[in-house]
Amino acid sequence: MRTAICEMFGVEFPVFAFSHCRDVVAAVTNAGGFGVLGAVAYSPERLDAELNWIDERVGGRPYGVDVLVPARLDTSVADPAARLAEAIPERHRDFVAHLLRKYGVSGLDPVPVSMSAVADEFGRRVTAEGAGGLVEVALRHPIGLIASALGPPPPEMTAQARKAGVPVAALVGTVEHARRQVAAGADLIVAQGSEAGGHTGEISTMVLVPQVVDAVDVPVLAAGGIADGRQVAAALALGAEGVWCGSVWLTTEEAETPPVVKRKMLAATSSDTVRSRSRTGKPARQLASAWTREWDEAPESPGPLPMPLQMLLAEAAMTRIGRAAESGNTGAQELAGYFVGQVVGQLNQVRPARRVVHDMAEEFAAAVERALAVTVKESPAPDLR
Repeated sequence: MRTAICEMFGVEFPVFAFSHCRDVVAAVTNAGGFGVLGAVAYSPERLDAELNWIDERVGGRPYGVDVLVPARLDTSVADPAARLAEAIPERHRDFVAHLLRKYGVSGLDPVPVSMSAVADEFGRRVTAEGAGGLVEVALRHPIGLIASALGPPPPEMTAQARKAGVPVAALVGTVEHARRQVAAGADLIVAQGSEAGGHTGEISTMVLVPQVVDAVDVPVLAAGGIADGRQVAAALALGAEGVWCGSVWLTTEEAETPPVVKRKMLAATSSDTVRSRSRTGKPARQLASAWTREWDEAPESPGPLPMPLQMLLAEAAMTRIGRAAESGNTGAQELAGYFVGQVVGQLNQVRPARRVVHDMAEEFAAAVERALAVTVKESPAPDLR
């Protein structure tokens, strides 16, 4: 599994593990892969604490940080004086309150206006300015990569990383996006197919990766539908230098995935996910649930808001839904879900993250051996008579 990416980042395996859980990031890095911490959930102060924790446990081994910088946001975010929570229309608040009543989840307004200061701070983390603050914190640590999702890395972010000698990665869903990202300064492209969890486009990994490899002159990682060594071998055969995985870590021992959601993932098939705007305001693949069904199909649904307003509305509600689900509330359990890709159909057991990395390496070797066994090394000359 030694590729140019291994040399570039000083890792044993070209397996990049995206996770919001510091334990997963540290475990994968210590197993010879490259952990990447999703930073959007953290304030700058909390991110600093999380990275200090990782630094203490990885012994100088490389890891990275991922920030969310959409190319387009709701225009209300552009006004620094705007109170994001107050920008959520009453009819959307009412719809969430209706869902909570319908499914027996009691409580107050899921996004009270009194929480607007907290909501503003959270919402602005997905702006260039907010992400820049997280990048500043990250670059004070010995990180090996900064990744930008949903849009070209802002020039300030690229400049900061360049000055610190840290490569910049960017996630893309089309060839055109890949070209734009490289033009904006990305050193590494993650070509993410539609089967991936979280924010995705509409082109599958098998189709997207070779097209992106042919279109750009920087290394490419394949993402979407990758959870074992056979899929890693396929990604390298398509021309990728490595893989970027997210879903496979959600069912590991270290993952912070709520137990109810983890059980749903372990029982799910690959048909049990849906691309929906109901969680963030942008199309994101996640477990199909009562939440996605009501937002996307119910006649009374007002439709999702743009990012970041839908994110604020959904995450505030999901916090209470999660607590109720863990207490045994069956209605909350129907509503509960999380971002995950179609590869969830393969995730049927709980393993340590380190074991996942080592299993990938063993499965990769077996897949390559099978491929070599069916390769015709010497073919007889065709009879052209």
